[in-house]
Amino acid sequence: MSILAFFPIIGFAQEYELTGKVIDASMDFPLEYASISAKSIEDGSIVNGGVTNREGRLSIKLEKGTYNLEIEYISFEIKVFSNFTIDKDTNLGIIKLGIRPDNLDEVTVVAETTQVEVRLDKKIYTVGKDLTTAGGTVSDALGNVPSVTVDIDGAISLRGNNNVRILINGKPSSVAGFGDQDVFQQLPAEAIESVEVITSPSARYDAEGTAGIINIILKREKTLGFNGSIRGTLGDPKNSGAFVDLNLRTENFNIFTSLGYTDRTRPGNAFFDTKYTGISNFDRIIEDREYDRTGQNFNVNAGVEYFIDDMSSVTASLFTRFGDDRDMTTNTNRRFVNGIENSTTARIEDELEDDKSFQYSMNYEKRFDKENRDHKLTADLQYSSSNETKNGIINENQTLPSDSLVAFQDNLETEKRDSYLIQADYVKPMGDAQFEVGFRGDYSDQTQGFLVQRQNLETGNLETDEFVSSDFDFQQNITAVYSQYGNKFEQFSFLLGLRYEHTQLKGTTTPLVSGNSDRIFDFDKNFGGFFPTVNLVYELGEDENVTLGYNRRINRPRSWFLNPFPSQSSRINVFQGNPDLDPSFANAFDLGYLKRWEKLTLTSSIYFQRETDAFERVERDTGRLTEEDGIPIIENIPINLATEQRYGAEVGVLYNPTKWLRTNLSFNYFRFESEGSFEGIEYGATNESYFGRFSSNVVLPGKIQWQTNAFYRGPRVNAQTETDPIASIDLALSKDFLKDDNLTISLNVRDLFNSRKRDQFTITENFTSNSSFQWRVRQVTATLVYRFNQQKREQNRRSNNDDGDFGGS
Repeated sequence: MSILAFFPIIGFAQEYELTGKVIDASMDFPLEYASISAKSIEDGSIVNGGVTNREGRLSIKLEKGTYNLEIEYISFEIKVFSNFTIDKDTNLGIIKLGIRPDNLDEVTVVAETTQVEVRLDKKIYTVGKDLTTAGGTVSDALGNVPSVTVDIDGAISLRGNNNVRILINGKPSSVAGFGDQDVFQQLPAEAIESVEVITSPSARYDAEGTAGIINIILKREKTLGFNGSIRGTLGDPKNSGAFVDLNLRTENFNIFTSLGYTDRTRPGNAFFDTKYTGISNFDRIIEDREYDRTGQNFNVNAGVEYFIDDMSSVTASLFTRFGDDRDMTTNTNRRFVNGIENSTTARIEDELEDDKSFQYSMNYEKRFDKENRDHKLTADLQYSSSNETKNGIINENQTLPSDSLVAFQDNLETEKRDSYLIQADYVKPMGDAQFEVGFRGDYSDQTQGFLVQRQNLETGNLETDEFVSSDFDFQQNITAVYSQYGNKFEQFSFLLGLRYEHTQLKGTTTPLVSGNSDRIFDFDKNFGGFFPTVNLVYELGEDENVTLGYNRRINRPRSWFLNPFPSQSSRINVFQGNPDLDPSFANAFDLGYLKRWEKLTLTSSIYFQRETDAFERVERDTGRLTEEDGIPIIENIPINLATEQRYGAEVGVLYNPTKWLRTNLSFNYFRFESEGSFEGIEYGATNESYFGRFSSNVVLPGKIQWQTNAFYRGPRVNAQTETDPIASIDLALSKDFLKDDNLTISLNVRDLFNSRKRDQFTITENFTSNSSFQWRVRQVTATLVYRFNQQKREQNRRSNNDDGDFGGS
């Protein structure tokens, strides 16, 4: 966007404008932040200067006269125009810079760790070269992005807030499970080109997610000719995978495909020690769980882009994923009376899961100005579908004081999701200003079937559980329009937008046993609203700026938060949705500061958010007892709190003192205060916490790269639960071989000390609970990558210069 340009800070009386466009000579990609200096013929002093914007365009003012012009970009050859005379507005045209031969090795290293690029409304992190995520998943890659944390059970948060919207290529996607974050523990990290962290989204983006937006950009090769790469992984616990990226680019077509197959084992464990006060036949229950999860996944991302002419193109693409998983959970349950073990049961849950997801997309782009690629119209059509079937057998036997069958259960869970997306965006640059308008229709239908059959211990027959068995149909229909306008005046830039969204959330519940009318929880919620956005930038210098952002956001309850039928992972600890849950709304402010030096980049911000009807998950005694042994059933349910205020600060430092050492440090502190009650119980709380991460990449002798990632999250507290701090370290080594470094072998260890565990202590009126949960144990993975017709340095420069901005409204 032209409004994102940096402006010259040195100005005299200005009579004529000097313009041009700077590009990479070998790849025809624009070079952002390339500098131009106009020097005096007499003494060589700089008369005026500036840097290029994201399109590689430059613009400076000069008095009539003769100058020496120098145009340069880090690691590239300097372009010199000696004795250049200007006496009118002049366009230098296309200026091509070639890479300096003596800097090829340095360029090879530059993108091996997560890098950051700051834009007006977002930060872009190129994670595709992070050594510690080789052979890992999308969740692993997100866990290395500043401001983002991935919880022990895979929940993704932004600045400590899990109300975050996750997009794929700027759009909602069945690939992302329509909001289900579990899918990110299946998809390979190798599929990612970059991650956009959008904490102050412009009106172009949908208003979902009170914390902001995480936009995952998938890889898409753009180099002319036929090229690609082959990758293989082996790991312990089992982590086998094979991946192929192929691309054919001609003058008229760009055909791209990525194939991936993984076969993984993910062991985990959990521990619960619950003490009751007068509501149970037992005063203490200790529960040990062992998770043995295995799965094979195959995914394809393929498409073709046809260039109709120099100004328009159409792209058709397909993303599909097939999953075949098996989850085995062994749950040992020890019950105590007056401190003496009274009975013990062993519960084995064996679940087979078959998952198929498809996404078909069609995109049309029309540009109206050869000199300004931002003047364009884009239109998108997308259909997404997902089918999932889970067959689960639960067998629970008593082992103390005698051997006997306690419970046998046969579960069948089906889920089908269909989603349609219609989107159009028009962008009109007007000199330094830019106008934008767009429409989005996002319509989805999700049907869940849940059949639970329990064995009658007296007759031995399977009987349908009337309290749980049901069909739940959920529809979410969102229609949105937006417009935004941006401009720049000297050192000041702004982007103002207004978005309107109308939402329908409709749920139909059908008990599988006729006449069970007390288990019907139908709802039809309709609401609309305006969502203004403001983003301001003031340039203190060509490498220093201050930003201020404001936006209004919405958090819509997902289907599993609304589904009123309880989960079956445990007989005594269940999760149940709340069909009375309403959406929450938030107003967010963000004040940021950026400063660049030659070897150091500092990013920082302070932020504040006030949210009404914020979501909170609370535990309560249901008043029901298990039929088999009279144990009270504890329920976890989402509720709306009255308000939540959240504020914090974050800082990030990229320091690269030499070509053999690169470091990345980030720290985030946040505090929130919530208030509200549910069923006469106050659930307000005050909590503060923090997290930080450090990453370093060292080039050892023999060009061996050594990367270290360290993460620490401080303790947390909410209305009922205290959570202990978590610390972990990841290590990786990598070495390139063959001519042009086309072969790379790497070894990484995730969670070196096996310390990534969540330890909690919960207090309620009727019970207290100590728990520990480890979703995945330490992982060691070896990766081999071979590239053909694709030099490593070209990949790195492309990932840094390609904006990858799929946008989205």
